[in-house]
Amino acid sequence: MEEAKIAELKQFVKQCKSNPRILDEPSLGLGARIPESPKPRKVKKEEDDSEDQKPHTSAKDDRPGNSNDEIVESDIELDETEVMGDPTVEVMEENQEAAQMAKAKAMDAISEGMSFHVVKLNEAIEHLTEAILLNPSSAILYANRAGVFVKMKKPNAAIRDADAALKINPDSAKGYKFRGIAKAMLGQWEEAAKDLHVAAKLDYDEEIGSILKKVEPNTHRIEEHRRKYERLRKEREVRKTERAKQHMKAEAREQDTEALSALKDGHVQSIRSNAELETKFKAASSLSRLVILYFTATWCGPCRFVSPLYKSLAAKYPKVVFLRVDIDEGRDMAGHWQVSSVPSFFFIKNGKEIDKLVGADKSELEKKIAQYAG
Repeated sequence: MEEAKIAELKQFVKQCKSNPRILDEPSLGLGARIPESPKPRKVKKEEDDSEDQKPHTSAKDDRPGNSNDEIVESDIELDETEVMGDPTVEVMEENQEAAQMAKAKAMDAISEGMSFHVVKLNEAIEHLTEAILLNPSSAILYANRAGVFVKMKKPNAAIRDADAALKINPDSAKGYKFRGIAKAMLGQWEEAAKDLHVAAKLDYDEEIGSILKKVEPNTHRIEEHRRKYERLRKEREVRKTERAKQHMKAEAREQDTEALSALKDGHVQSIRSNAELETKFKAASSLSRLVILYFTATWCGPCRFVSPLYKSLAAKYPKVVFLRVDIDEGRDMAGHWQVSSVPSFFFIKNGKEIDKLVGADKSELEKKIAQYAG
């Protein structure tokens, strides 16, 4: 067997020892299946990774993430390599050179044949991680590792690396590209489209265009979904407001009907208690009507003289409330209004006294009614 093949086989055995799940990879054609190990308790570090199994969409019902696009999320993502360097550390020249060599090895591992695809990707991650530790201020190293994580269907790890690359270099085309692809894998279509469009402006390639063709239809469906539900929400608010207005109008009509039935347009109403008087005042106030409160007595001559006119004025001004209190029957009311002589006329609007007339002056009474009734 050739030495190169032997070295490659040794590397494969090493990878299998560190990660036996490699044997499950269908591309190896081994037909092997490693038994499931007992599930460990959840560790806080793995919480982010478990989220990769829950595609996110920007809309609830149209679920574009369920389409048959080729971009799909892997069943499981174990981001065992999360080594992040400190970009603030000063990098020596020899470290930069060593980082370039490690990067070159990673690129070789990626570009080699597909026989041991998973092995080569893991090898690339190791080399890129080494390069990042040697030169943590290089945005391209983080971006390249993000690209490998995308190939390994580890979108969360890819996003973390892409974010690190963009923090170092906000114009990193690869950073936007691989973050956009990773977000598409998670079903975050609108954010994916945004990143991919920026990447295309910075450095367009055919892969970006191909991914956008799959992402944009989902983005458009989400936008249409949002517009539809916004329209429905506004229509619902309009209907709710209209119902509230109708309800208020119905209540007002009901109150007006009750008030009208209590006021007896065109008639003089005799009041015998404070409670009855208060009811008339409230009914009149609800209709913004003028109230005339007339205090009289059966033994009063001037009262007998003016009473027929008062009755005729009630018929003449049906929208004015004409009330009558006999001071002998309603002494408490007469006391409350401080009636010292009869006849006495009080003019009330919205529960407040606006004028007063004492005596049987017919012309003055009709003058004041005409003045305030208008």
